[in-house]
Amino acid sequence: MNKHNAQNAQNVPPVFSAWLNQLSDSKVWQSWPMPAAPLDTQSIQSKLTELGATLDPADVLRLQQDYADQFAGLWQTVMSSKVPSISDRRMSAPAWQSNPFFAFQAAAYQLNARFLTSLVDAVQSTDKVKQKLRFAVQQMIDALSPANFLATNPEAQQKILDTNGESLTRGIAQLFTDLQKGRVSQTDETAFEVGKDVATTEGSVVFENALFQLIQYKPLTKTVHARPLLIVPPCINKFYILDLQPQNSLVRYAVEQGNTVFLVSWRNADATLETTTWDQYVDDAVVRAIHVVQEISGQDQINALGFCVGGTILSCALAVLAARGEEPVASLTLLTAFLNFLDTGAIDVYIDDVQIQMREQMIGKSGLMSGRDFATAFSSLRPNDLLWNYVESNYLKGETPQAFDLLYWNADSTNLPGPMFCYYLRHMYLENALKDPGKLTIAGEKIDLYKLNVPSFIYASREDHIVPWASAYASTAILNSKKPANNRFVLGASGHIAGVINPPSKNKRSYWTNDKIGADPDAWFAGAKEHPGSWWTEWSTFLAKHAGKQIAAPKNAGNAKHKVIEPAPGRYVKVRSE
Repeated sequence: MNKHNAQNAQNVPPVFSAWLNQLSDSKVWQSWPMPAAPLDTQSIQSKLTELGATLDPADVLRLQQDYADQFAGLWQTVMSSKVPSISDRRMSAPAWQSNPFFAFQAAAYQLNARFLTSLVDAVQSTDKVKQKLRFAVQQMIDALSPANFLATNPEAQQKILDTNGESLTRGIAQLFTDLQKGRVSQTDETAFEVGKDVATTEGSVVFENALFQLIQYKPLTKTVHARPLLIVPPCINKFYILDLQPQNSLVRYAVEQGNTVFLVSWRNADATLETTTWDQYVDDAVVRAIHVVQEISGQDQINALGFCVGGTILSCALAVLAARGEEPVASLTLLTAFLNFLDTGAIDVYIDDVQIQMREQMIGKSGLMSGRDFATAFSSLRPNDLLWNYVESNYLKGETPQAFDLLYWNADSTNLPGPMFCYYLRHMYLENALKDPGKLTIAGEKIDLYKLNVPSFIYASREDHIVPWASAYASTAILNSKKPANNRFVLGASGHIAGVINPPSKNKRSYWTNDKIGADPDAWFAGAKEHPGSWWTEWSTFLAKHAGKQIAAPKNAGNAKHKVIEPAPGRYVKVRSE
C-alpha cells in the first residue's frame, strides 16, 4: 500500500471500516445465521459484572432452549418447502420470499434478533445499564441485517443482472466517493447550494462578532408589528432548517405574517473558538443579539424564539438579563427545547459521568466537538433510517440518492467549542441543574428561570426522540409561573424536525391543544383536542397578541450604528465542517 492509500485507510470513518471488515471477514458467513450456541455464559457474566449487571444462568439456558425449538421449527418449515414468515420491512420484497435460501436467511435473522433482545431483557441491572446494553445490541442487530450485504441481498443481486453490472459499478463508485467525504450520502448534495436553493429568504447581515452573524429579513408586507421577532436556532446545526425553501420556511412565514424578523446565524466553530465557553454563547452571542435588535428596532421589548438547544441558550440569556434587572422580551417561544432535562430521550445512552469525563479530558478546556461526531451519534439513534437503508440503496443497488432539502441540511454538520459542549453535557444533561434556581452561575449571574415572567408558547413533537414531549411540557411549570394562563402548550405530530417544519400550505399532519395546563402531561393530552394541519397558525396568533401595534415596514435594514455588512444568508452559514 502506498503512502497516500495508507493515509486514506487511516482516515476511514468507523462506520465504513466496520462494514468493510464485516464484508471481508469470512467468519461472518461461516457462523451466520446461527448465533454462538451454547453461549459462553462465563464470558458473558464477566462482561456484565464490569457493568454492575448479572444474568441468571437459568434464564440463559431457558432462552437457548426456546431458540433451539424455534430454529428447529424454522428449519422444518423450510424443508417442507413452505415460506417462513418475514415481518422485517427491509426484507419484505418478493425477492426475499421467492428463494428458499434468502427466505431462510431473513427468517433466521429475525429469530436471532429476538433471541439477543430477549437476552438483554433478562439482564438484572439498573434501567440505565439495560438501556445501554439494549442500544449496543440493537446496533449489532441492525448492522448484521442480511439486507446490508451483497452476498445475502437478493434484490441487489437481481439488480446487477438487470443492469448488466452497471448497478454494481455505480455502487462501488458511490462507496469510494463517500469514503472521501467521510460519511454516507443521504441525498444528492449537488442539487443544493446555500443562499441559492436553501436559505433564500431575502435579508441582510447587520451585525457580526466571533460567534454569530445577525440577519435582518426584508419585509414582505407594507406594515409590520412594532415589536420584532428574534430567532435563536440550534448551534448544533445550521440555521436554515428554519429557512429551507420558500414553501417550507418558518422564517418566510413569520415575515409574511407582518413580523420584522431577526435571526442568529451561528459560526461553525474552528480553531479560533477552541476555548469558547457556554457563558460566552449566552452573553457574547444571544444577550448581544437581543440588545442589537432593541437598538435597531427602537423597541424596549421584542419577541424571541428558541429552537432546540437554541431555546436553552435563549432562556439562559433571558435569566441573565433578569438578574441584571432587564426584561427585554414581551413573549417567548420555545420549539422542542429542554429547560428541565428530566428525560433526555434516545441521547441518554451517551450520557453518563464516565463518557462526559472522557470528553472533558479531551476537549473540556480547549478543542472542538466535531460536526462529524455529532452526525454519527445522531445517525446511530435511528440507524436503519439514517444509515443502513442508504448503504443498501447507494452501494449495493447503485441507486443515486434523491434531492431532498432536509437531508442536505442534515449532512451540513457544525462543530462546537469543546468547553461549551462539555458544560452543556455535564450541567444540563447529566445534572439537570438548569431547572434549580441559583444552582448555576452563568455570565456572573445566578440563574433562576422562574423569574422569567413572560407569556410563553411552548411547542413539542409527539414522536420526538431527541426532546421527549413530556420533558418539553415540563417547561410550563417553570416559565411565567405567576400567570400560567398566559402560556400556550401545543403538541404537534411527527418528530423533532418534521414536526416543527410543517407549513400550513402543505395541510399535513395535526396538532393538539388544551388550555388547561397542569402538572401531568398525560392528563393534559387526555383532555387535548386534535386539529388537522399545521400548528404554525396557532403560534402566529399567539405572537400577534404580543407584537404591538402596526407600523410602516422599515425601508432599510440596520441603522446608523449597525450598517449592512452583506446580503443574507451571510458567510458564516456557508462554512462546512469538512
